[in-house]
Amino acid sequence: QVQLVESGGGLVQAGGALRLSCAASGRTFSSYAMGWFRQGPGKEREFVAGISGRTVYADSVKGRFAISRDNAKNAVYLQMNSLKPEDTAVYYCAASRGHILRPPRSASDYDYWGQGTQVTVSS
Repeated sequence: QVQLVESGGGLVQAGGALRLSCAASGRTFSSYAMGWFRQGPGKEREFVAGISGRTVYADSVKGRFAISRDNAKNAVYLQMNSLKPEDTAVYYCAASRGHILRPPRSASDYDYWGQGTQVTVSS
């Protein structure tokens, strides 16, 4: 069982930056692929970034967002730069068993989810 708790969301102006953190419980954190997803108002949940043996990004955030992890701290981060109003969403951290070589992009491949943290980007 893995419990995930996100933090770092907030209100920021367009062009600004935020860093999201996700703290994970469990002794086998390093064996999980980790991902960030988001769900904007009236939209479906979408993949943002993932990390395991490699990192992958949605095209909409490539070059602006960076995912990283610290296995010693059981944590994963999402550095978000050059934020746009369309980045406004609830951001979720998720953990996937296996997929150690490449993180999956589908939400259905993730086994554990955090409660989400709100990111609002004003124009």
